[in-house]
Amino acid sequence: MDSMMIDVSTLRAATGDFDDSNKLGEGGFGAVYKGVLPDGEEIAVKRLSQSSAQGVDELKNELALVAKLKHKNLVRLVGVCLEQQERLLVYEYVPNRSLDLVLFGSDDDGSEQQLDWEQRYRIINGIARGLQYLHEDSQLRVVHRDLKASNILLDANMNPKISDFGLARIFQR
Repeated sequence: MDSMMIDVSTLRAATGDFDDSNKLGEGGFGAVYKGVLPDGEEIAVKRLSQSSAQGVDELKNELALVAKLKHKNLVRLVGVCLEQQERLLVYEYVPNRSLDLVLFGSDDDGSEQQLDWEQRYRIINGIARGLQYLHEDSQLRVVHRDLKASNILLDANMNPKISDFGLARIFQR
Protein backbone atom coordinates (compact mmCIF):
# COMPACT_ATOMS: atom_id res chain seq x y z
CA MET A 1 0.00 0.00 0.00
CA ASP A 2 2.90 2.38 0.74
CA SER A 3 3.89 2.35 -2.93
CA MET A 4 0.45 3.78 -3.79
CA MET A 5 0.77 6.79 -1.49
CA ILE A 6 0.87 10.16 -3.27
CA ASP A 7 1.57 13.32 -1.32
CA VAL A 8 -1.07 16.02 -1.15
CA SER A 9 1.19 18.71 -2.63
CA THR A 10 1.58 16.64 -5.82
CA LEU A 11 -2.20 16.28 -6.11
CA ARG A 12 -2.82 19.95 -5.41
CA ALA A 13 -0.38 20.88 -8.18
CA ALA A 14 -1.89 18.28 -10.54
CA THR A 15 -5.44 19.62 -10.09
CA GLY A 16 -4.66 23.33 -9.84
CA ASP A 17 -5.40 23.19 -6.10
CA PHE A 18 -8.71 21.44 -6.81
CA ASP A 19 -9.85 24.28 -9.04
CA ASP A 20 -13.50 24.21 -10.13
CA SER A 21 -12.42 24.34 -13.77
CA ASN A 22 -10.95 20.84 -13.26
CA LYS A 23 -14.05 19.40 -11.60
CA LEU A 24 -15.38 16.36 -13.46
CA GLY A 25 -18.38 15.71 -11.24
CA GLU A 26 -19.71 15.42 -7.74
CA GLY A 27 -21.46 12.76 -5.70
CA GLY A 28 -22.50 12.10 -2.13
CA PHE A 29 -18.86 11.45 -1.17
CA GLY A 30 -17.52 14.72 -2.61
CA ALA A 31 -16.03 15.89 -5.90
CA VAL A 32 -13.85 14.35 -8.62
CA TYR A 33 -11.15 16.47 -10.28
CA LYS A 34 -9.06 15.98 -13.39
CA GLY A 35 -5.33 16.35 -12.97
CA VAL A 36 -1.98 15.67 -14.60
CA LEU A 37 0.89 14.12 -12.64
CA PRO A 38 4.47 15.37 -13.16
CA ASP A 39 5.17 12.38 -15.44
CA GLY A 40 2.29 13.47 -17.72
CA GLU A 41 -0.20 10.79 -16.63
CA GLU A 42 -3.78 12.09 -16.59
CA ILE A 43 -5.66 11.24 -13.41
CA ALA A 44 -9.05 11.63 -11.76
CA VAL A 45 -8.88 12.53 -8.07
CA LYS A 46 -11.86 11.61 -5.87
CA ARG A 47 -11.84 14.04 -2.94
CA LEU A 48 -13.90 13.11 0.10
CA SER A 49 -16.00 15.99 1.37
CA GLN A 50 -14.96 17.15 4.85
CA SER A 51 -18.60 17.07 5.96
CA SER A 52 -19.34 13.54 4.76
CA ALA A 53 -19.18 11.02 7.62
CA GLN A 54 -20.75 8.33 5.43
CA GLY A 55 -18.09 8.96 2.83
CA VAL A 56 -15.21 7.90 5.11
CA ASP A 57 -16.58 4.37 5.37
CA GLU A 58 -17.28 4.24 1.63
CA LEU A 59 -13.80 5.55 0.84
CA LYS A 60 -12.14 2.93 3.07
CA ASN A 61 -14.28 0.22 1.49
CA GLU A 62 -13.46 1.42 -2.02
CA LEU A 63 -9.75 1.61 -1.25
CA ALA A 64 -9.66 -1.88 0.26
CA LEU A 65 -11.48 -3.35 -2.73
CA VAL A 66 -10.07 -1.50 -5.72
CA ALA A 67 -6.46 -1.92 -4.62
CA LYS A 68 -6.94 -5.70 -4.95
CA LEU A 69 -8.90 -5.72 -8.22
CA LYS A 70 -7.22 -5.59 -11.62
CA HIS A 71 -9.20 -5.97 -14.85
CA LYS A 72 -9.37 -4.05 -18.11
CA ASN A 73 -13.07 -3.28 -17.50
CA LEU A 74 -12.54 -1.81 -14.03
CA VAL A 75 -11.19 1.68 -13.40
CA ARG A 76 -7.57 1.39 -12.23
CA LEU A 77 -6.55 2.85 -8.88
CA VAL A 78 -3.33 4.86 -9.29
CA GLY A 79 -2.83 5.93 -5.69
CA VAL A 80 -4.17 7.32 -2.47
CA CYS A 81 -3.52 10.31 -0.22
CA LEU A 82 -4.49 10.44 3.46
CA GLU A 83 -2.66 13.50 4.78
CA GLN A 84 -3.50 17.03 6.01
CA GLN A 85 -7.16 16.13 6.64
CA GLU A 86 -7.50 15.09 2.98
CA ARG A 87 -8.97 11.75 1.91
CA LEU A 88 -8.15 11.29 -1.79
CA LEU A 89 -8.37 8.34 -4.16
CA VAL A 90 -6.46 8.74 -7.43
CA TYR A 91 -7.71 6.86 -10.50
CA GLU A 92 -6.74 6.64 -14.13
CA TYR A 93 -8.48 9.37 -16.12
CA VAL A 94 -11.16 8.01 -18.45
CA PRO A 95 -11.77 10.66 -21.16
CA ASN A 96 -15.16 9.77 -22.67
CA ARG A 97 -17.18 10.46 -19.55
CA SER A 98 -19.85 8.18 -18.17
CA LEU A 99 -22.22 6.05 -20.19
CA ASP A 100 -25.27 8.02 -19.04
CA LEU A 101 -23.78 11.29 -20.38
CA VAL A 102 -22.88 9.64 -23.69
CA LEU A 103 -26.38 8.19 -24.06
CA PHE A 104 -28.47 11.08 -22.79
CA GLY A 105 -26.19 14.14 -22.87
CA SER A 106 -25.74 16.50 -19.95
CA ASP A 107 -27.79 19.44 -18.77
CA ASP A 108 -24.82 21.70 -19.53
CA ASP A 109 -24.26 21.05 -23.20
CA GLY A 110 -27.21 18.96 -24.34
CA SER A 111 -24.74 16.75 -26.20
CA GLU A 112 -26.09 13.35 -26.99
CA GLN A 113 -23.94 10.87 -28.82
CA GLN A 114 -25.39 8.11 -30.96
CA LEU A 115 -23.71 4.76 -30.43
CA ASP A 116 -23.85 2.29 -33.29
CA TRP A 117 -24.78 -1.32 -32.59
CA GLU A 118 -21.16 -2.51 -32.64
CA GLN A 119 -20.22 0.07 -29.97
CA ARG A 120 -23.27 -0.85 -27.90
CA TYR A 121 -22.37 -4.55 -28.10
CA ARG A 122 -18.74 -3.85 -27.09
CA ILE A 123 -19.90 -1.75 -24.14
CA ILE A 124 -22.41 -4.38 -22.96
CA ASN A 125 -19.85 -7.16 -23.40
CA GLY A 126 -17.20 -5.20 -21.49
CA ILE A 127 -19.55 -4.52 -18.59
CA ALA A 128 -20.46 -8.22 -18.49
CA ARG A 129 -16.77 -9.20 -18.50
CA GLY A 130 -16.08 -6.79 -15.65
CA LEU A 131 -18.97 -8.22 -13.63
CA GLN A 132 -17.88 -11.78 -14.35
CA TYR A 133 -14.42 -10.90 -13.04
CA LEU A 134 -15.92 -9.38 -9.87
CA HIS A 135 -18.33 -12.27 -9.25
CA GLU A 136 -16.27 -15.28 -10.32
CA ASP A 137 -12.70 -14.67 -11.47
CA SER A 138 -11.10 -12.31 -8.93
CA GLN A 139 -9.53 -13.44 -5.66
CA LEU A 140 -12.44 -11.73 -3.92
CA ARG A 141 -16.11 -12.30 -4.70
CA VAL A 142 -17.43 -8.76 -5.06
CA VAL A 143 -20.96 -7.48 -5.59
CA HIS A 144 -20.91 -3.87 -6.80
CA ARG A 145 -24.41 -2.88 -5.49
CA ASP A 146 -24.50 0.46 -7.36
CA LEU A 147 -24.14 -0.49 -11.01
CA LYS A 148 -25.76 2.15 -13.20
CA ALA A 149 -24.93 4.06 -16.37
CA SER A 150 -23.28 6.91 -14.43
CA ASN A 151 -20.84 4.40 -12.87
CA ILE A 152 -19.74 3.04 -16.25
CA LEU A 153 -16.92 5.17 -17.66
CA LEU A 154 -15.77 5.02 -21.27
CA ASP A 155 -12.10 5.19 -22.22
CA ALA A 156 -10.64 6.79 -25.35
CA ASN A 157 -11.68 3.75 -27.43
CA MET A 158 -15.18 3.65 -25.88
CA ASN A 159 -14.30 0.58 -23.80
CA PRO A 160 -16.33 0.46 -20.58
CA LYS A 161 -14.79 0.59 -17.12
CA ILE A 162 -16.85 -0.04 -13.99
CA SER A 163 -16.24 2.59 -11.32
CA ASP A 164 -17.41 3.67 -7.86
CA PHE A 165 -16.98 0.74 -5.49
CA GLY A 166 -18.10 2.68 -2.40
CA LEU A 167 -21.14 0.46 -1.83
CA ALA A 168 -19.57 -2.81 -2.99
CA ARG A 169 -19.45 -5.81 -0.68
CA ILE A 170 -17.16 -8.83 -0.48
CA PHE A 171 -18.79 -12.24 -0.11
CA GLN A 172 -17.17 -15.47 1.00
CA ARG A 173 -16.52 -18.12 -1.63
